[in-house]
Amino acid sequence: MYDFDDEGPMHVLHPEQSWDFLRAREFGRLAFHLVGEVHITPINYAVDSDNRIIFITSEGSKLFGVTANRDVAFEVDEIVDERATSVILRGRAKILEGQDRYIIEQLPIRPWVASPKSVVVAIDVDEISGRSFDLSRPWLHDIPRQ
Repeated sequence: MYDFDDEGPMHVLHPEQSWDFLRAREFGRLAFHLVGEVHITPINYAVDSDNRIIFITSEGSKLFGVTANRDVAFEVDEIVDERATSVILRGRAKILEGQDRYIIEQLPIRPWVASPKSVVVAIDVDEISGRSFDLSRPWLHDIPRQ
């Protein structure tokens, strides 16, 4: 799946590998500040052609949080067989208004819950990092078979 330059069980993903990983998925976790606390919530998202994370939301704590303090973090993880991959980014959230909000018509954003969502949010990414781990999980091999 990836071409790694390093040896060992932990591999650093190149930025483009991290973006490819994000583009191939649609579910992650958004961390944001709200009234002096850090909150984390699951979101479905898409990556646009400018390498921004785009999601749709409605009025509530998530929208209030990203409006009051634009600094956010976002993470997507996956475990497949004996490999775990994690991509984390930091950036600034902003509400897209006017013509800018129509970006969602070009993206595969599919709300998982049938609730009205009309606010389009973009995360402008300042920093992205990805890691992939070869899992040994020795405890799986110690489980008695029945």
